[in-house]
Amino acid sequence: MFARLALCSRLPSRIWQINACSVSIRAFSQAKFVVPRSHGKSFVHRGELKQAKRIVVKLGSAVVTRGDECGLALGRLASIVEQVAMLQNQGREMMIVTSGAVAFGRQRLRHEILLSQSVRQALHSGQNQLKDMSVPVLEARACAAAGQSGLMALYEAMFTQYSICTAQILVTNLDFHDEQKRRNLNSTLHELLRMNIVPIINTNDAVVPPPVPNSDLQGVISIKDNDSLAARLAVEMKVDLLIALSDVQGLYDSPPGTDDAKLIDIFYPGDQQSITYGTKSRVGIGGMEAKVKAALWALQGGTSVIIANGTDPKVTGHVITDIVEGKKVGTFFSEVKPAGPTVEQQTEMARHAGRTLASLHPEQRGEIICCLAELLTEKKDEILSANKKDMEIATASGRFSQPLINRLSLSTSKLNSLAIGLRQLAVSSRDSVGRVLRRTRVANNLELEQITVPIGVLLVIFESRPDCLPQVSALAIASGNALLLKGGKEASNTNKILHQLTQEALSIHGVADAIQLVSTREEVEDLCRLDKLIDLIIPRGSSQLVRNIQRAAKGIPVLGHSEGVCHVYIDSEASIDKAMDVVRDSKCDYPAACNAMETLLIHRDLLRTPVFDQMIDMLRAEHVKIHAGPRFASYLTFSPSEVKSLRTEYGDLECCIEVVDSMQDAVDHIHKYGSSHTDVIVTENEDTAEQFLQQVDSACVFWNASSRFADGYRFGLGAEVGISTARIHARGPVGLEGLLTTKWVLRGEGHTVADFSEQGSMKYLHENIPVPQGGF
Repeated sequence: MFARLALCSRLPSRIWQINACSVSIRAFSQAKFVVPRSHGKSFVHRGELKQAKRIVVKLGSAVVTRGDECGLALGRLASIVEQVAMLQNQGREMMIVTSGAVAFGRQRLRHEILLSQSVRQALHSGQNQLKDMSVPVLEARACAAAGQSGLMALYEAMFTQYSICTAQILVTNLDFHDEQKRRNLNSTLHELLRMNIVPIINTNDAVVPPPVPNSDLQGVISIKDNDSLAARLAVEMKVDLLIALSDVQGLYDSPPGTDDAKLIDIFYPGDQQSITYGTKSRVGIGGMEAKVKAALWALQGGTSVIIANGTDPKVTGHVITDIVEGKKVGTFFSEVKPAGPTVEQQTEMARHAGRTLASLHPEQRGEIICCLAELLTEKKDEILSANKKDMEIATASGRFSQPLINRLSLSTSKLNSLAIGLRQLAVSSRDSVGRVLRRTRVANNLELEQITVPIGVLLVIFESRPDCLPQVSALAIASGNALLLKGGKEASNTNKILHQLTQEALSIHGVADAIQLVSTREEVEDLCRLDKLIDLIIPRGSSQLVRNIQRAAKGIPVLGHSEGVCHVYIDSEASIDKAMDVVRDSKCDYPAACNAMETLLIHRDLLRTPVFDQMIDMLRAEHVKIHAGPRFASYLTFSPSEVKSLRTEYGDLECCIEVVDSMQDAVDHIHKYGSSHTDVIVTENEDTAEQFLQQVDSACVFWNASSRFADGYRFGLGAEVGISTARIHARGPVGLEGLLTTKWVLRGEGHTVADFSEQGSMKYLHENIPVPQGGF
């Protein structure tokens, strides 16, 4: 404790009392948040970084300093300190290797020199002439000497805001090469970490000699810069994770900013020869080559390393915490290379094969789909066996709700229905890609066509529901789109065999790579960031999944609906038989489906009538749990449990019942509480029905028909990728047409825009040319 008091002596006594209290609090929280791991091997996957207990954050000169190199980037530094403090207070052991002393000192010395010159000039001339002043070139070691104390005071003040104490340690090469000094350094750092103090470490630039090239000892990295210092420190202290922050996103296969430069997600020691290095950053003495060398040395010593951007204002505020949470940030150094391709490589493979798929004749794409349909029935025993394994694992885990387990289940009848739908799609796909929608004669010998083309690369993310895989695959094949599939772990065995069958069907025309199943540990949020590779995301799953994807995919369009709050309205002039059949089917046929009824709206005049009594009896007989809406509850002395929200999607044998005064009241209720998915009216009054069909602004609106008809197969689309509640591009069940876009093709004979100017010789005609049916 006395050692700690000495270290913190410069802090106000009030602050020290807070820090003293925080020691015991954090010591208690260590066991709660982070369990120490045995050191020896680095982490294999990003997801394991959550287990990192001891972490070094290396702040490069470009991160710490301002753009003019004369001062510190205070806002950036404050956000980094906040993240380090957060991780420290979780019970982790944080250390910082920092640059910035030279820049801070240069700012102070420049200020002192200018001030001194100003005073002298004022004495000689009676006026300031600051604009004529020149500042001499300042020697780096002098700047470091002037800046160290100020830099440390700044860190101390910032960490004090989070009740965390800091300690400064300045080192040179000798502190690592001299055995006694090395042991002393090791002992000091361990003692500081034991007391929950964050060591701030830097090379002693005030006395350090210029770096000597190729001075590494055998098997030991020399301290030439803060990159090598951080690596040496990480290995010496058996650190779990080294985060090296610089002014680039990570490691690229060629210098950043050059054409075709690609960010490397995971770097392996054997990949060194494939890298072309550029120039170093605007400040500092390292450079990317030095960072990679240091990272590989640390990796060999058992420390995981990530190089990431610490200057980007979009990510600086959470870059460190994102890394520790396992998110795809920067370049992750790993000793273990996975057997399969990365998701980026899978996407490139799919895009390349997808272009070949799009160029096939429509009959050839139809043959692939028919082949897949045959395989679904021929290999049904293997598919059902894999599905049974998934079902047993999901049930035994106890982590999945019954509706989710129901969606996971496959059966012979489901596979037969899938096969029928696929054959139906194979026929309709012959009029898809390359269809001429419009033809215009712009001018003589200048004709314009608008034709259908694939969107590009689709990413479909789906929970449970393995039957989604062949449906979506067939639609991608029919529309000539490349496809990336990300299924839930709960259906991994079923998805694997269904994908194998899909690739087997694709191989008959040599395009097996057009559809890829992502089986690596990619987080959904990471996939949603591949805006340079993916053109459209289609989520299939819970409303929470869809909302999460819509938030994460800021640069990629998302096609889908977040909820399926479907209504059935029973009008005062409804047929009792039709009402019973429609409600029973809408709720009970498959309650886990997104097109199942969730709210039953009943006209007020039907209360306390045989229609209402029979409806309640039927729902109870079907074991449907009823929740009362506010108005319905007010009519009852003893009502069912009152609904918590009128916007609830139950996905099970549950529904809400609410009372409305009229058809218009029902429409208003649907617009206020619905999700624009599917809504139904049951009535014998045609005028009332037509008003409902016109006024309800949902993707699907039905009259005297079950909401369960909102399905691509039942609409005759063959299959669907999902139901969209968006108001642009595609709406309702999205089949083949929803996966196509258009392009304009202009055919001329050397025409120029100048030909159509006032002085030109040509005139626009803009005549529509009839397009023959089935024109391609």
